[in-house]
Amino acid sequence: MLSRTADYAVRAAVLLARHHGERLVGADEIASVVGAPRNYMAKTLNALVRRGVLTSMRGPGGGFALAVSPDALSVATVIDVFADTRPVVARCLLEDRPCDPDAPCSAHRRWMTITRIARDPLLTTTIGDLCGPHCSSASNQG
Repeated sequence: MLSRTADYAVRAAVLLARHHGERLVGADEIASVVGAPRNYMAKTLNALVRRGVLTSMRGPGGGFALAVSPDALSVATVIDVFADTRPVVARCLLEDRPCDPDAPCSAHRRWMTITRIARDPLLTTTIGDLCGPHCSSASNQG
């Protein structure tokens, strides 16, 4: 399940894909289209800029754009900007102990398969895939 921030980020990336190679899109316009609070959206966009997913330009005519082609930007790349990066000690699903892959519980293999299967579509789906025919003609050329 996506966090609200990751959801806003993916929707903003799809919007930017629609204008890729045509124009920069301002934070206020993105917030309005995405339905996000303006200040929250601005922080989300700036986090994407810091991680190299987006580029930005200040001033009149400024705004945001994808840093790469929509067809080269995976959904996972966008979502991962907002993943919890604190180290987590994996816990056993059945007991109150750390997960031990060398001595797995009966749920271990199945749970690892589920988490891998859930992540695969995020790695193989691009923002261009989500944008589909709504992507700008400029993004479809390169």
